[in-house]
Amino acid sequence: MAGSCGCHVDRSSRRRAAFAFPVVLLAIAASFAASAKPPKSTPKTNPAQYAAFAEPLNDEEQIRHALNRLTFGARPGDVTEVERVGLRNWLDLQMHPERAPENPALNTLLEPFESMRMSIRAAYLHYPPRRLILQAARGQANLPNDDPEFRDAILRIAARYRQKQEQKNRAATASAQSSGGAPGDSTEMAGLKLSPRGEKTPASDDAKAGDANDDSDLEGRTPLSSLLAPEQVDVLEHGKPEEKQALLARLPLAQTNDFVYALNRQQRQRLFAFAPVDLRRRLVLATNPQQVVEEDLVQQKMFRAIYSTHQLNELLVDFWYNHFNVFLNKNADRFLVPTYERDAIRPHVWGKFRDLLIATAESPAMLVYLDNALSVSPDAPQQNGRRAAPAQKGQRRGLNENYGRELLELHTLGVDGGYTQKDVIEVARCFTGWTVAPPRKGGEFEYNDKVHDKGAKVVLGHKIPAGGGMNDGLKVIDLLCRHPSTAHFVSLQLARRLVADDPPPSLINRMSDTFRKTDGDLRAVVETMLDSPEFWSRGAYRAKIKTPFEMVVSAVRASNANVASAIALGGEVQRLGEPLYRKIEPTGYSTANSEWVSSAGLLERMNFALALAHNRIPNVKIALEQWSAEMQSESGALAVAQGLLIDSPSDATRQAIDKALHDPAVARQLAAAAKVKQPEIPSLVAGLALGSPDFQRR
Repeated sequence: MAGSCGCHVDRSSRRRAAFAFPVVLLAIAASFAASAKPPKSTPKTNPAQYAAFAEPLNDEEQIRHALNRLTFGARPGDVTEVERVGLRNWLDLQMHPERAPENPALNTLLEPFESMRMSIRAAYLHYPPRRLILQAARGQANLPNDDPEFRDAILRIAARYRQKQEQKNRAATASAQSSGGAPGDSTEMAGLKLSPRGEKTPASDDAKAGDANDDSDLEGRTPLSSLLAPEQVDVLEHGKPEEKQALLARLPLAQTNDFVYALNRQQRQRLFAFAPVDLRRRLVLATNPQQVVEEDLVQQKMFRAIYSTHQLNELLVDFWYNHFNVFLNKNADRFLVPTYERDAIRPHVWGKFRDLLIATAESPAMLVYLDNALSVSPDAPQQNGRRAAPAQKGQRRGLNENYGRELLELHTLGVDGGYTQKDVIEVARCFTGWTVAPPRKGGEFEYNDKVHDKGAKVVLGHKIPAGGGMNDGLKVIDLLCRHPSTAHFVSLQLARRLVADDPPPSLINRMSDTFRKTDGDLRAVVETMLDSPEFWSRGAYRAKIKTPFEMVVSAVRASNANVASAIALGGEVQRLGEPLYRKIEPTGYSTANSEWVSSAGLLERMNFALALAHNRIPNVKIALEQWSAEMQSESGALAVAQGLLIDSPSDATRQAIDKALHDPAVARQLAAAAKVKQPEIPSLVAGLALGSPDFQRR
């Protein structure tokens, strides 16, 4: 499998230090890890190990199962709502999201993320490399003359800077001494020291070398002292977090751009965690424009999972993105992934598999990620008409098999789907010429017939005649979509995500039959799964372990937290081992229990849960008073835990809560994990419930 995408992710950054858990919690963790493998069982038509899939759930269990498996976790009141409308009606609305209006609060939260609505070209223009902006501000930039729109975009941002006066004076003096002229003679464009071609001028001579992001020689055109009173500046530098948040929230909208550029890079970075969403985007834009796109991606994904009415739809978007995984940090993919998820994945999750497969195959994000944009026939001429020369060091010209291999192994047939290495090569030949236009031409998909392999091919025993052009690739897609191995593999992957790690063969066979009979109608395949007794069985109930993304989102939903910004939550998902959009390998993130279950992993999840319950996650607020009534009831803490779990807590979770409530030393240790001085009883109970093994199952 092609995993050589030339990328690296450091998953260890910003890890919160684990604390020494009481023995009772370590025991819970150990027992949880030991029981991670789901019981293998089902109906009489299956082998004996699937017997549990023949045991039906009762009505209450079915509702809990639906909310745990078909959403990102229940919110307060969800069980009652499903009981009110009826489980079948609720399922029908989830299967047909177009019939239910979206949560208006979600639409409001998504509004600031402009990059998610842009074309590839627009994102490229709005979020240029910071290096070029700073060079332009100093007069150093050698900007491309063949893309005046891109050049103008950089100059507009660079115009917000100016060189510090003392450095301008030194540069002007040096220039005057060397030329015999007077200081200030050089031509300025919009306050920038630029020659008409954007070439380096004497005004940039004192700019620091080495760090391309260093802006210590630059300053905003409006000084900070003209925007804020001295005491406000002191709050920014030395105030408490809540004081900084309050000050930034009160900042007049008309002053925000001047404020942002009046700060240096370090000052902006120190304010990231405290700024409201719109102001944070401006701070990031001034610090590293391309990071805005990455943060918008993470925030919109978190917000959709937390607040969307169409929960099953969001689950399937996540599933299909991982099925057709693209790594965000591969070359230009940071600009391409937003349109990939928006235009290639999201519109097709309830449609035909063929349409989804074509959309991903033609996506610039996929073509760049798996290097098909570079894949050409070995006989293809160079632009000067000569035959392609052998690839030089660092170049990758020629036939590239990455996409062909993953198309067969991961996207359609599966590793045991009956293809050979020869098929991989033939498929790769069929897709030569499927490439991406340069950014100045929009960065969209294009087919280049000049570099296509025009010879005859044989794929899985089927001959594809010579001279087919782009249709060669489309014929491969049609062949794969009709192949029985694709029907089986896609059904298996869906069942592993939504039913169990080892789903019963009877279910996979029925889902595969539906796939073949409906030409890959994905809604029909999911409906077959939800109509099956195996889905509503003891074998599927609580058989899956939440991924970090699912765990964080479900904890926020269960606690009814108000999320003003999802950046910190995205950081928690990364800290737990699943940085969003950053799975380097083409496999995408696994949902297998074994991938996420360990004693250390459970302790990290408990740390997060306790921090969340004590309101220690920036821009995430839980109203602790919501648990006051339960705490004062006869069942007290257990009522709070049961509300969060939508089920009775296990004996191990009950013991952990009881120990925390009656052992001051344990309570202090848990409070230390949440980084608070004094433990709060409702928060301790909620944190222990959300971090418990019970909550990790879905």
